[in-house]
Amino acid sequence: MEKKKYHRVVIKIGSSSLTHEETGSLDFHKMELLVRTLCDLRNRDIDVCLVSSGAIAVGRDAIGLRERPTDISTKQACAAVGQAKLMMTYQKLFGEYNQIAGQVLLTKNTMINPVSRDNAKNTFEELFHLGVIPVVNENDTVSTYEMQFGDNDTLSALVSSLVGADLLILLSDIDGLYTDDPHTNPEAELIREVEKLDEKIYSMAKGTTGSSVGTGGMSTKLTAAKIATSSGTDMIIANGKDVSVVHDIFEENFLGTRFHADKNQNFNLENFIMESIG
Repeated sequence: MEKKKYHRVVIKIGSSSLTHEETGSLDFHKMELLVRTLCDLRNRDIDVCLVSSGAIAVGRDAIGLRERPTDISTKQACAAVGQAKLMMTYQKLFGEYNQIAGQVLLTKNTMINPVSRDNAKNTFEELFHLGVIPVVNENDTVSTYEMQFGDNDTLSALVSSLVGADLLILLSDIDGLYTDDPHTNPEAELIREVEKLDEKIYSMAKGTTGSSVGTGGMSTKLTAAKIATSSGTDMIIANGKDVSVVHDIFEENFLGTRFHADKNQNFNLENFIMESIG
C-alpha cells in the first residue's frame, strides 16, 4: 500500500496504556518511547498533538488509593494531584529531546461555546506554528463529563475536528475493531479497513473494556470514528501495549483498524456534542 502523507496528527493514549497493570503506577519506559516517537514525528515536520489520559490514575497512585474512585469529588481531587504530576513527567521527557510541550485542558463547554471554541482553535494553531506539542486532557478538576468522553476517545476526536487533523490515532488496549469481542470469542476477526461507518459496523461495538484503569470501550471509539471521519480525518485504532506502533503506522506497516475519512459537509460539531453528550 502506498504511504499516506499526513501533516497533522492527533494521538490519544489511554490510562491503561500509560500505567503498569500490576500497580497502576506510570510506565516510564513506555512514556519515554512514546515521547521519543512524537519528537521524531515533529522532526519530520508533522504537527503533533497528544491527548493523554492518566491524571486520575496518577493522582490515585500518588495519594495512595488502591481502588479507582467512584465518586466525582474524589476523582477530581485525584485529577488535581495527578494532572500536575503527569504534565511534569511529560515536560521532563520532552525536554530530553529539546522539544517543548504545552498543556491544554478542555471542557465540554469549551467545545460548544463558539467564542471559547475559536479561542481554543487559535491557541492550537499558534502552538503548532511555534513547533510546540500540545498535551491535551479534559479538565477533570472542574468538569464531570469524563464518563461521557470515554477515557478521552471522544475528546481526541473533537480535538482532531477542531484543529483540522488529517489523522487521529487511538492507542488502546485492543488491536482494533473486531467482528466480535476477542476477549470472549476466539473466532473474532480483526477488521483492517473501514471505508464507511454503517449499522453493521456499529453493531460490532461492545460497551466493555478489559481494563480497571480506563473508561473507554469500543462504542466510544466508534463515536470518535464518526466525529473524525465526518470531519475529514482518518482514524486508526491500534494497540498501545507497544507504542512504537505509532512509528509503524507512518511506515504503513502496522496491526490495527483504519477508518477512512468520509467528510460530511453537513456535520456540525456543536450539534453533535449537544445531541450525543448532552
